[in-house]
Amino acid sequence: MIRTWLFLIVFSAFWLGWQTLPLAGQQGNWPQFLGPNGNGQAASAKLPFQWSEKENVAWKTPIHGQGWSSPVIWEDQVWLTTAKEDGTEFYALCVDRRNGKMLHDIKVFDENEPRFKHAFNSYASPTPVLEAGRVYLHFGSYGTAAMDSRSGKVLWKRRDLECDHFRGPGSSPILYGDLLIVHYDGADVQYIVAFNKNTGQTVWKKDRDVVYGTNNGDIKKAYCTPSIFRIDGKDQLISPTSKATLALNPSNGEEVWRVTYGEFSATARPQYENGVFFINTGFSKAQLLAVKAGGTGDVTQTNVLWSTKKAIGSKPSQIVVDGLIFSAADKGGVVACIDAATGEHHWTERIGGEFTASPLYVSRKSEVSEKGKGQVYFFDQKGNTTVVSASSDFKRLAVNQLADGCMASAAVSGDGLFVRTKSALYCLLEMSP
Repeated sequence: MIRTWLFLIVFSAFWLGWQTLPLAGQQGNWPQFLGPNGNGQAASAKLPFQWSEKENVAWKTPIHGQGWSSPVIWEDQVWLTTAKEDGTEFYALCVDRRNGKMLHDIKVFDENEPRFKHAFNSYASPTPVLEAGRVYLHFGSYGTAAMDSRSGKVLWKRRDLECDHFRGPGSSPILYGDLLIVHYDGADVQYIVAFNKNTGQTVWKKDRDVVYGTNNGDIKKAYCTPSIFRIDGKDQLISPTSKATLALNPSNGEEVWRVTYGEFSATARPQYENGVFFINTGFSKAQLLAVKAGGTGDVTQTNVLWSTKKAIGSKPSQIVVDGLIFSAADKGGVVACIDAATGEHHWTERIGGEFTASPLYVSRKSEVSEKGKGQVYFFDQKGNTTVVSASSDFKRLAVNQLADGCMASAAVSGDGLFVRTKSALYCLLEMSP
């Protein structure tokens, strides 16, 4: 009997270790919205092509309330936010990356008088940002907080920054050195703030100096997450808003250049490759602009290389990799591959579904992918994920179904794909027989 129990214990330990080895052995952090570089790309991850509720699910954890924030990962912690559907309570959640166990479920804020939110949005749509020992949480004007990621202790809070998001919050925070940078582009006021990440104090704050051409606050709002790129030896904060995208000095918020356009309510995160910025202009009919880096002042007439509206979604961000752009339209189930140099479409396909989550690019050599270039995953609002080859020729590799749909963008850590649906968080892992 003793030998039998010893065998079972050893076997169980081996089996559990074997199950989690691909995650622990090739661990990678996914600390912010759209990953380490904010571009929705995961390098050399051996992710599953196929899954269902019964296949390749390492674990599934129900998530209470409602929140469209994307999961972020640091070591063995997966963080996300949620809120009561009526906007009266706001929560930070932390799940064990290895087994899906809930480690923290902490109410961060109460709100007695939540403002209007569109039914399509949630009160917990901004994605947290992580670094070693810290998680930074943002719920728009309802509050921003820094928390010790191990103990769950709140280190500082800010609730004094006014902004009527009108349709609910959406912009996610980013880190830059000792700064936590956040957009507040509302119907009433529009500005960008850099907090001291250690104390929560305001380091700089800049009002948007944009000509909106209207007094209608609905046209002034935006929901973008900024990105930082190094251009000619200097960091630039690329900050899209309604009617314009501004390039700022991230240390003090001073403007370097801008490009203007007619759209508003921008949502997608800006991208960059080979000296060109790719900027999504937002509603009502989104354009994708290719803007040459360099210059000062208004560069709309000098630096815009091309623009396209075909198969460009207003909500999902684009993927830009190896000279190809992958895009998903919000409605109609249309996805596309666009040439980054010319704006011409290599292919446009109707795969079905409606899209809010940004696509994910995964680079790995595989017998089913063309030339080892990788795959693009498109997650729709009904729970379908279509996987295609990341090439200039359309090749559908798989279509997968979960019980609920995706409003949040996926995350990757090691060999694990972390997918938040409207009701649960999944770790999808290719299980060996």
